[in-house]
Amino acid sequence: MKLGARVMMGAILDVVKEMEATQVNAIQEASKLLAACLQRGGIIHVFGAGHSRAFGMEMCGRAGGLVPMKLVALEDIALEEGKAGINLTELERSPETAHRLMDIHQVQDEDAFIIVSNSGRNGSAVELATICRDRGLPIVAVTSLKHSTNTDSRHPSGKKLYELADIVIDNCCPYGDVLLEIPNMEERTGSASSIVGGLIAQAITNEIILLSVEREELPPVYRSANLDGGDEHNRNIVARYAHRNITY
Repeated sequence: MKLGARVMMGAILDVVKEMEATQVNAIQEASKLLAACLQRGGIIHVFGAGHSRAFGMEMCGRAGGLVPMKLVALEDIALEEGKAGINLTELERSPETAHRLMDIHQVQDEDAFIIVSNSGRNGSAVELATICRDRGLPIVAVTSLKHSTNTDSRHPSGKKLYELADIVIDNCCPYGDVLLEIPNMEERTGSASSIVGGLIAQAITNEIILLSVEREELPPVYRSANLDGGDEHNRNIVARYAHRNITY
């Protein structure tokens, strides 16, 4: 039976090895694009719906991460409108969601976006990329090309995320995002994209910091709030970005 902890770990590592072998150049090029945004005074917005939200959480507001990064999530609409029980699936599939999120986060012309969608087909992600493209904002897409190239778009344009981005990072995850067969069932198990996405998020962060170090600049990096002095350090460094509604 090809199930269990060791089998799952091996299957994930195979995806990670494929991603490492094929995507490092894309990660480095994306990092240069995003670092240029930070140099001109912009911030980087990171959008992911559903489980892709975990990618943004990996990059924004955590120890070792860059301060001028902002998580953009469907939940922001519920918070802004004071609504409980909002249907996140409907929001993810609606192009209108992208316009609402752009307004909430007051996106400026010097900013950039990382848009994360495993399928790359839903209306919110595709419309967000469309808006960014129309405004000339740099777009880095993180998606599964194995999935996206084998499914139809849910956006009225018929476009998918990878077709609109400046740089595409393929997470190399399979169609449907799951790796392992369950005996005697059509369903599969072992989701891959969140784990691989977390690694890509950390790789981008490290590449941007490397570029800062090579320019002999001190990158604005969070410390763990569970270290003595961590809160004070974080409050001081976040204060530089208060005008962009980045808070600690």
